[in-house]
Amino acid sequence: MIDIPGPLAAAQARDNGEAGRAFIASLPALAVRFLDHWGLRLDGPSLHGRTALVLPVVRRHDDTPAALKLHLPDDESEGEPLALRTWNGDGAVRLLDHDPATGTLLLERLDPTRTLTHLEDTREAVLVIARLLAHLTAVPAPTGLRRLAGLVPALLDRAHHTLPRAPDPATRRLLADCAAATREVAGAPGDRLLHWDLHYDNVLASPRAPWLAIDPKPLAGDPAFELFPALHNRYDPADTLWRFDALTDALGLDRPRARAWTLARVLQTCLWNLEGDEPPEERHLDIARSLLGRTH
Repeated sequence: MIDIPGPLAAAQARDNGEAGRAFIASLPALAVRFLDHWGLRLDGPSLHGRTALVLPVVRRHDDTPAALKLHLPDDESEGEPLALRTWNGDGAVRLLDHDPATGTLLLERLDPTRTLTHLEDTREAVLVIARLLAHLTAVPAPTGLRRLAGLVPALLDRAHHTLPRAPDPATRRLLADCAAATREVAGAPGDRLLHWDLHYDNVLASPRAPWLAIDPKPLAGDPAFELFPALHNRYDPADTLWRFDALTDALGLDRPRARAWTLARVLQTCLWNLEGDEPPEERHLDIARSLLGRTH
């Protein structure tokens, strides 16, 4: 029996409508198909995030622990197997097998009970992410990934049409400043392999390494585009500039450029809210204020 968690079903219905409901309905048969195809047996209760069902499994022929990831592919996740193959387990979870038709992944099993979210010292958690990002983004992006260069024009076009919908004039001005900063760096989008979503729940402990990254939404671009998740997750307004400086130091980034790309991420996130008829989150606006207001 495959347990389909209610929160996953609700998230798929909310985010993907009929396609999400059809995906949820297909999960039992999909799981059975790949358990048989890859010679796996279940080895514990199912896990889930907002987009994927993850089944702890072992390979029947050698009892290797693994994780079967079933998800509905989209533009953000379709490059995941290519990125994981490129990193080849160096700083990230290892890809064991992949079915291109369904997007199903067979992954090395990490410890889901030990994420960076559980690390009480938030500054040490930030430094772990900084070290991982420095390592992962040192790799050139392979051919075939989404490119940051292709996303920025659309982001700025969305900003032009959406910012007038922000009800608060101060918010409109702040996000217009974020758009202006984005335009400053748009001509140099970079070519490194980016994770895009390296927050604290996407870093897990492993028997073979202290910490490994999971669940990339990969891009080819500038490593300075990677900082935002470590700033707004486990948010602490008093630590925003410390985190920003620690991340830029670890990655060897030019701070004005890193500030501009981080403001681009703030803009992107706030536009999603406005397009969904919701106000931008105050923590995101606070990060922009902190970065725009610093004098050193």
